[in-house]
This record gives sequence, C-alpha cells and structure tokens, in this order.
Amino acid sequence: MTEPEIYSDLTTIMQDVLMHDDFVLTPDLTAKDVEGWDSFKMIEIIMAVETHFNFKVQSRQLDSLNNVGDLVTLIKASR
Repeated sequence: MTEPEIYSDLTTIMQDVLMHDDFVLTPDLTAKDVEGWDSFKMIEIIMAVETHFNFKVQSRQLDSLNNVGDLVTLIKASR
C-alpha cells in the first residue's frame, strides 16, 4: 500500500469519525487543528484504523503519535 493510498483511506476514516468533510490530511495536522477532534474521537479513530488496516496499535505507539504523519508512518510500518 502506497502512502497516497494510506492518506486516502485515512481521510475517509477521519471524515466519518469526525463528521467533517472540509479538511485535508497533511502530515503535520494535529487534533488541535480540527474542531471536534478530542481524546474520545482519537480512540474512535484508532479503533477504525486498526479495523481497516488490520493491525493493533500498542499503547507505547500511541504515545509517539503527535500528528497525522506519525499515524501514517505507523500504518506503513504495519504493512
């Protein structure tokens, strides 16, 4: 799976979870940049990512997620 494919799938996931369709995912996008993206929504995003990409995010990996780019890197590493 290529990075553009990951971003495309991740955009769909995040638009569904956050109920927003007016933002574009960039590597430096963070929760504070998107209205409604709080800690509860982050849990939903991670659960949706785990289901869609078929892997488990470890607790220690969550601590290293600072932005969307970090999440994409984590997804790529799981492939």
